[in-house]
Amino acid sequence: MGTGSETPSDLGASRIVISVDAMGSDRGPGAVVAGLVLSAASLPDAAFILHGDQAQLAPLLARHPEIASRVTLRHAPRVVTMHDKPSQVMRHGDGTSMWSCIDSVKNGEATVAVSCGNTGALMAVSMIRLRKMPGVNRPAIACLWPSRNPGGFNVMLDVGADIKAEAADLLQYAAMGASYASIGMNLARPRVGLLNVGTEEHKGRAELKDAHDQIAAAAEAGGYDFVGFVEGGDIPADRVDVIVTDGFTGNIALKTGEGTAKLIADFMKEAFNAGILSKFAALLALGSLKRLQHRIDPRRVNGGVFLGLNGTVIKSHGSADETGVAAAISLAYQLSGTGFLQRLAARVASTGRAGQDAASDGAEAKAKQ
Repeated sequence: MGTGSETPSDLGASRIVISVDAMGSDRGPGAVVAGLVLSAASLPDAAFILHGDQAQLAPLLARHPEIASRVTLRHAPRVVTMHDKPSQVMRHGDGTSMWSCIDSVKNGEATVAVSCGNTGALMAVSMIRLRKMPGVNRPAIACLWPSRNPGGFNVMLDVGADIKAEAADLLQYAAMGASYASIGMNLARPRVGLLNVGTEEHKGRAELKDAHDQIAAAAEAGGYDFVGFVEGGDIPADRVDVIVTDGFTGNIALKTGEGTAKLIADFMKEAFNAGILSKFAALLALGSLKRLQHRIDPRRVNGGVFLGLNGTVIKSHGSADETGVAAAISLAYQLSGTGFLQRLAARVASTGRAGQDAASDGAEAKAKQ
């Protein structure tokens, strides 16, 4: 096990290095270390920099000598809590495990960062340390949503990085979401939809109508197909691959979806435990129930991706167990070896130019009316 003095080259020049914040989880550092160990077994060419209190982490890592040569422990004595305000962390976050985790990406020691910590604080630290990608106004958080598509998921963004978004921001979200879908989901030409209260072009706020025109005009340059406005019912459907919306709407949709999934799971448990016959029926349906549980298990797709920064950051759910943490680390690994940032930046630049041309043409047309 490393002690913090090694460089990524010491860990293996051919390895992808993942920076992991061990202290942000609601379940404590034990869940994070367990998730790291679980993911390490399936990612033999990955190395890790683990950030947190050495006194707590060293004994946990000592139980797993099989990964000792692949983990560098970076001591960070302080922790960002779920109650800390992002503004406070931006001013006084140096010395925390979250800050140290992001700095490893900033300094080029790691290619991607993973944290279960405070979402607002993580975005604030990521913004101040990594800075926004050239041409990006507002970074976004993208999540995978279970859907009827062949791959099983849709991409939705923004789900909470910023509560507002102008037309130009929504255009950038479309470009970033399409890039994530093409790389992370292996889709040659993702279908992009803009979330609205209806599919008719006359519905919605003015910025949504402007965004509609700009996203449509930039589709060819961005390498995606634009299907127009979509509604809430299309989020889990097979009509689109990428759903674009502002962070306020996206976060409410995400939390509503999570709550509804938990409610249905609880109702099913109650129904199958209602009596002897119900329990017998559950036993007969056990195989089908396990397949359903696996398909909708949120731990399998745990990890929101911060898009639009000069570095890749994965936000794991704060309450994630070792399976969820391992899923977030696996997603980090997947995005690390694909030239993800370079391809995303190129797509943002090309769609931005096309969108600006469309906005200019629209302004001229309105002026002539």
